[in-house]
Amino acid sequence: MTISSCDSNNTAENTTLETTPNSKISPSPQGEPEKSPTPAAEGYSTDSNSKAVSGKTTNVTLYISDDQCQQLIPKKADVSAQEPMNESIGKIFKEQDTADFSVAGYRVNVNNGVATVDVRISPDSKRQVSSLSSCEQFALFGSVRKTLISNSEWKIKDVRFTERGEDIAL
Repeated sequence: MTISSCDSNNTAENTTLETTPNSKISPSPQGEPEKSPTPAAEGYSTDSNSKAVSGKTTNVTLYISDDQCQQLIPKKADVSAQEPMNESIGKIFKEQDTADFSVAGYRVNVNNGVATVDVRISPDSKRQVSSLSSCEQFALFGSVRKTLISNSEWKIKDVRFTERGEDIAL
């Protein structure tokens, strides 16, 4: 199961171009728009404030680090009922953005109860994941992990983090 944003700016082609810049991609036949079987499923989500077309929301519990990075504090949030997991992660990433570190996008893939969160760091970010302090890593990755596992309706048992497909050592 792949979960992603419905952001129209993200397409499977953009991700392919982005992750394999030297690949040769055949153009679509004339007259037929290029479509993916699951629109934007391979794209990176970037809009954490998107709402479902119907406007329906659901209440979830996000876990956000305290100021001392000692514990994760539950916080209720309204997110899109259509993509609650994806939007929850987006809200956490948005909260962790700083002047010198920013997540530009992410995608979530769930397989057998294991969620893999693949992040893309902003090209303008002065810092990378490897330069984050243990406190910053706890606030960012610990918050996402606890949020995904604690919302039982998502049936997540474990969470892995990757950056453009490469495992992130935490």
